[in-house]
Parts: sequence; C-alpha cells; structure tokens
Amino acid sequence: MMSRAVLLCSALLLAPPPADAQTWNDADALALVVRASARRAADQASGLEDFRARAHGFVFFLAQLGEEGFAEPPRLVKSDQLELEVYWNANGASKQRIIGWRDRVDLPTDIRYHRDHLGIVQNGFADRIRLGEGDEVRDVPHPLGPSGTLLYDFALVDSLTMRIPGRAVHAIEVAFRPKDYDEPRIVGSMYLDAGGGELVQLRFNFTRAAYLDDSLEDITILLENALWDGRWWLPRRQEIEIRRRSTWLELPARGIIRGHWMIDGYQFNTGVAARVFSGPEIVVAPRAIRDTFPWIERLDAAIAAAAGPVTAVEMDEVRARVRDITGGRVLTGLSAAGLSFRRVSDLLHFNRVEGFAPGFGYGIRPGGGALTLRGWISLGLEDDRLKARLDATYRLGRSTIAVRLARELRDIGDDPVISPLVNSLQAQELGKDRADWVLLEEGVVALRRGPVEVGVGVRRSTSVATRATPAHGSFEPNPPLGSGTWGVGEVRLSAVGGVPGAGVAWRSALEIEGGFQRDLRFVRVRAVGRVLVPAGATEFGLAGWGGWGSGDLPLHRAFVLGGRGTLVGEQFRAWGGRRAAWGKVEWKVPVPFPAFPLGAFASTGRQLVLAPYVSVGWAGDAFPATPWTASGGARPVLGVAVELFHRLLRADVGWSVRRRRLGVTVDLRQELWPIL
Repeated sequence: MMSRAVLLCSALLLAPPPADAQTWNDADALALVVRASARRAADQASGLEDFRARAHGFVFFLAQLGEEGFAEPPRLVKSDQLELEVYWNANGASKQRIIGWRDRVDLPTDIRYHRDHLGIVQNGFADRIRLGEGDEVRDVPHPLGPSGTLLYDFALVDSLTMRIPGRAVHAIEVAFRPKDYDEPRIVGSMYLDAGGGELVQLRFNFTRAAYLDDSLEDITILLENALWDGRWWLPRRQEIEIRRRSTWLELPARGIIRGHWMIDGYQFNTGVAARVFSGPEIVVAPRAIRDTFPWIERLDAAIAAAAGPVTAVEMDEVRARVRDITGGRVLTGLSAAGLSFRRVSDLLHFNRVEGFAPGFGYGIRPGGGALTLRGWISLGLEDDRLKARLDATYRLGRSTIAVRLARELRDIGDDPVISPLVNSLQAQELGKDRADWVLLEEGVVALRRGPVEVGVGVRRSTSVATRATPAHGSFEPNPPLGSGTWGVGEVRLSAVGGVPGAGVAWRSALEIEGGFQRDLRFVRVRAVGRVLVPAGATEFGLAGWGGWGSGDLPLHRAFVLGGRGTLVGEQFRAWGGRRAAWGKVEWKVPVPFPAFPLGAFASTGRQLVLAPYVSVGWAGDAFPATPWTASGGARPVLGVAVELFHRLLRADVGWSVRRRRLGVTVDLRQELWPIL
C-alpha cells in the first residue's frame, strides 16, 4: 500500500507541465512588442507636462534560516514605513522626497539600504535598468527599449481582463527571454493593453551576468501601472524582493530586502518648479517634518497589513513563471563553487559518541545552473569513524529531484530539543549530551514539488556506544538503537503561511513513512502544527504533534519526549513508545527593560518577553528494555519563559505537575538552531 502511494505521488510530481504552446518571435508577438516600444518611446503624455503624486511604502529586512529549501518562513528583522512626495516632468526628470519615516527593529541589525531602495521606480526603469545605485545591477537593456527585439525573444502567452482603478483592461501576456543568457539581461513576462499597447504590468528576474554583487541570490520585480485621469498610464503598485546569501561560506541562511509600494494622489500639470528636480533623485526631508507626519494607524498594525504572505507568494509565482519561460534554467548570482555546510557545527562539534569531530564541506553549481552538488566529510576523534554526506539536487521546472548518500550520526528525535552549539558546549564541559545517537547509512532519492515531497531508498541503522570523556562529570551510556537495513518510502505534505512578527503565521506537516525488512513491515505517521497569533502587543503561540507507529516499528523511529524541548520539569526523554502526542500553549508578553549598548549598531533591547505556558505530553505502547517507557497518562507542565537580548536568548522554567519537580533550561532562540 505504501509503495503504491509513493509511486502515485512520484508520477504526479514528475508529470510534465502542460505543453508549451507559445511560439517565440512570431509576427503577432513582435508586432505587439514593437507597438508597445513605440508607445513607451513616444511622449505618452500627449499633453502631460508634469505630475506630482504620493507613494506609500514599506521596506522590510527579513532573515530566513533552515535546511536547504527553506521550509521555514522568513522572520522580520527590521521594518521601515515611508511616505514620499513624487514629482516628474516631461523632460524625464524625477524627484522623490521622503516626508514620513518610522521603523521597528525586531532583531539586532546594522542593515543600511541603498537610496533607491527607499523610493519607487520612475519612468519604468528607462531603457537601461539600474538597481542599488548601480552596485547591484547596472545598464541592463529593457525589453521594450530601442534594441529590445534584437536582444530578446518574445512570445504571446495568454490574454485576460485585469481590473485596475477606474476600468477593466483587456491585457495580453507576452513572455520574454534573452537571446543570450550569458549577457546581462532580464527574463519574465509583461501584460500589454490589447488596445493601445501600453504596459500594464511587468514581472521579471535577472540573468546571472546581470548581478554585480557576489552575495546576490536573485532579484524579483513586479511593476504595475494604471490609467490615471482616463489618459495616462503611470505607476500604481510596485514590489521588489532582493535575496542575498553569504559569499565566503554557504549556509542555509539568507537575508531578504522586500519593498512594497502603492502610488496614488496624482495631480497633473500643476507647474512643478524646475528647482524641485535639483540634486539627488531621492532626498530625505528634515527630521522635524518626518517626525510630525500624521500616520493614520499604529506601526504594528500597518506592518501586519503590509508584510503578510500575499507579497511573498506573488514573488514566488514570478520566480516560478520565470523558470517556466527559461525551461527550468536557474537564474542566480551565487558563486558556482565554495565552502558549504548545513550548519556551523558541521565544522566542529562534540558529543558522547564521537568526542571532538572536525568536518569539511564543499559545494559546486556547475555553470551556475540547475544542478547543485554538496559534499561533507567528518571524523570523530574518539570513535575513529568516518562520516560523509553527498547531496545532489536538480531543478526540473517547478520540481526538484534530490539524491542523498550519507553515513552520519543522527539523534532519534523528530524535532531538535537543543541547539547544536549549546549541546556541544554542554556535553564537553558538563557531560550532558541531550541526544540519543544512531549511526545511519542511507541512499535516498526524493522528489519535491510545492508542498509535496516523496522519497524512496535504503537505510541501515547501527548502534553506537559512548566513547568520549567530558571535562567534568560523566556521560550516560548511549542506548542501543540499531535495527539493520530497511527499504523505505516516504511522503511528506507541508504547508506554511504568514510572516512571523507580522500577523498570523502558521506551519503544518503530515509525514508518512513505510519500510520493510525480510518479513517485517512498518508504517509511521506523524502530524505536526504550529501557529502564532498576535493579540495587540502580545502573541499567542500554539504548537503540537502526534505520532503513531505499527508493531514492527524500528527502535530508532520511536517517539520520545520529556525534559528539554518538550516537557521542562520532567526527566529528559523519560517517556516514549510507538504512539505519542505533545502540545503547548504559550502567551508572549513584552515587558519594558533597560537597554544597554552593544557597540555602534545594537543594544540589549528595550524590552524582554515573559511567556507563561502550559504543555502536556503522552506516550504509549512502549518498547521493552529502553530508557523510555509509557507515560502512564498525560504529563502536564506549567512554566514560564524569559526571552532576552532581542529575544535571542531564552530561559525556560517548568514545573512538572505529576513529578512535582522544577526544571530550568537556557538556550539560544530556536529559529537560529538550523544553522548552528
């Protein structure tokens, strides 16, 4: 049954997209593009001498951490809300003046934006596209510029009715791609008014050669115009997303700059004085003007409305459409080769089985294309075992094929209960290793498309013994968890929504695993969910999971809970079995706290967070002769957490109601664990 489900999901994932009926550079497509180029080059302002308008915008800086693929949503680090006066005249001169500016900082950062990130795009980028004041992208030819038909291919895709302020527009989608991908170009699609050829919407990415900054992963842009005063096509909405990664060490971590703008309040032919256009295009009004700007709502409410999931989903759709246009080609500015690690502890870590274990990782992206290869090797100085991992991923349209070969130690827990960095320090110094290790050797092929992932392969688990000696104290024996070789199949369905720190954010997943070994068969099912719900200045968090396993479930696939990470106050992993469930409700309340400076750009923060919580866990159908047993009913815990230093450090105090014991844990913020 399990094998049939895996085969069915694999067929759905590998099913090719609908046949590409578009024809590149046919007469109709080129005629429409030539007409649009002419309209753009002409004085579209037939009678328009100048205008003034208002732009309302946000610039968000977000951080995204996690395993390759970034299943976790990005988290807000800094939010800037801006109000601009916008001016333009028929000579193509433009001016933007920031008259309102307020911000919120959620995590320490020294981010400084290029000036043009703080304003809108005027003149549709003109004939040469430039971003980051020329540091990110410079002099990229526009597909509707004078040389557009010489440098780009065009194809008619579809037509639809788009509703914009004041009217419904019959628009034709035209896809475009460069004739030479090795040159600085853009790739995307545009919607042109079927009647006059005016540009209604433009959506695109850049080719690798266009990126001038080595840290740029990609830049995605959406520009939308509207017909104002019944005559003139001018900006109405603009979205931009700039994603960056480290240049010297590749980790699953990215920084994101996301701009969101709405433009309105147009006034035409008011006689804007020439002196208005002197100096830089984007200027900042004096602080006295900015500080007295009459904002109409609280900043937190404005951020929640603007930083929700809609923009992120729309940018993902633009990138997916670009991949379709390019035939699955990956457009990124990242280096084709370099040091690569899943987390910092891959460089060096310590546990009771290996002792100190240094490691080395490297990744290559041949030709900067769809194939990525990553390798890692490590040697435990106490167990003398060589561990290695080789991952190969290939982007095939909107799907990803991944092949994984590995021999490495893994903790049997489904979710991490401690950051790898803190666990290494605690193990080495105090003899407390909060993991139960098994040596896992595997070869797996997985297919991913959107929220669905399926995989098949072979896994062999081997028991490992405690070998290391800590600086103080002693380690407990590592339990024997090996169960030999299994053929396995897996299906994972996941969904994520919202932006933590900006409205409701949630994540859910359903994991189904099956395996066989000689006459043995097992099925394992686990559902997990998490949701964050803002309530004024506070936030409620709900999290939980439930799991079930069949009778032949291997020991290293048991469900375990207790102590750090699940039930603080209970003994660590005292409970476990073939069935288990856990849930937690937490109320996070910010409390004023004195701020102490930490250098030029950061401080300890002006508040801490108190988070009273209730958690409860249960486990049944225990395995014989293991460190964990059935819980004997529900195990409730009452606790409170304190988050300090911009919520980077968290201390948990939990009281076990049944055990009548107090437990205390201290660790770094959990969102940081994937890269530690």
